[in-house]
Amino acid sequence: MTIRVRPISSEDHLSFIASRGTASFLQTPAWAAVKSEWRGESLGWFDGDALVGAGLVLYRQVPKLKRYLAYLPEGPDLDWSGDVAPALEAMRDHLRTQGAFGIRMGPPVVTRRWEAATLKAALADEVLTRLGDVPADHTDEAAIALSGTLRSLGWKEQSAEGGFTAGQPKYNFQIPLAGRTEEDVLAGMNQQWRRNIRKAAKQGVEVTEGGRDDLVDFHRVYVETAERDHFTPRPLSYFQTMWDAMTAEDPQRLRLYLGRHEGDLVAATTLVQVGTHAWYSYGASTTAKREVRGSNAVQWQMIRDSLAAGAEVYDLRGITDTIDSDDPHVGLLQFKVGTGGEAVEHLGEWDLPINRPLYTAFTAYMKRRG
Repeated sequence: MTIRVRPISSEDHLSFIASRGTASFLQTPAWAAVKSEWRGESLGWFDGDALVGAGLVLYRQVPKLKRYLAYLPEGPDLDWSGDVAPALEAMRDHLRTQGAFGIRMGPPVVTRRWEAATLKAALADEVLTRLGDVPADHTDEAAIALSGTLRSLGWKEQSAEGGFTAGQPKYNFQIPLAGRTEEDVLAGMNQQWRRNIRKAAKQGVEVTEGGRDDLVDFHRVYVETAERDHFTPRPLSYFQTMWDAMTAEDPQRLRLYLGRHEGDLVAATTLVQVGTHAWYSYGASTTAKREVRGSNAVQWQMIRDSLAAGAEVYDLRGITDTIDSDDPHVGLLQFKVGTGGEAVEHLGEWDLPINRPLYTAFTAYMKRRG
């Protein structure tokens, strides 16, 4: 088959996503507006006149040169189960004409899954220290074989430090929702999660949805969380841009949840949904009143609303691959395992250098900045 790649309109891109049921929110046209320091372009893959794939490419310019790194976070959305060479070669040819010196992509392909019971046992095992060393409950051999195909085509996997690359996480934690009821999901949680949800309700924590004006309150608690957990917070303007871009594309794309106790805001989160996939995006909580379990209450409301909105997956996003009890990052996995979901390993992020000297210089520059 002969595959051609060319720009498509946002409308055609969104129609393709709708026909597929879902795609990563990082692959929606709106995400280009969120990432304003990159130039965005929706691409279509055509077999004849038929649109068979789509993706959002973000172009990051080299300082002082009109040359770019072309980045497709958690994309493109193609049929990865067949012969991918024609589609990837057509993408390379198009991006080269746009001044790309290299391409980075994150194929939305799952290689392995670990269920909650397996994870719980692994966390209790003093010998095991990495999730990748734990025998998976489900393995997709075809997906794993795809990595060999990509290498043969000149692609290079990016190293994942603790499961995180410079871009998107290789490991995520998800709660399957397809065919389940609220009662079933709640029963799948561990005793501590169920107890905390009940405690929040008993203490009178109220969870409501907010609007754009409430981002100011969300951001205040988010900055407090950043100071407590030692990460650099994004500015309020980032969340306002995110709200404007994503809700313009779909009023239900981005939702803000606020958990209050006796009028005090104790937890706040954002939820993103594209078709059948919902993501817990950003979360924040106050140090005061942690005992009322506002974070659990907000999470439970988001899970319930995702289920009601037809989501088949509730995604708690990235985890590291550590299961070492002495590693401070292990607490994140322990918290998420309590929901009764599963750890998911993706194929990871892959680079294709087009102009090798420029690619090498740019990656060195980005490492120095990081």
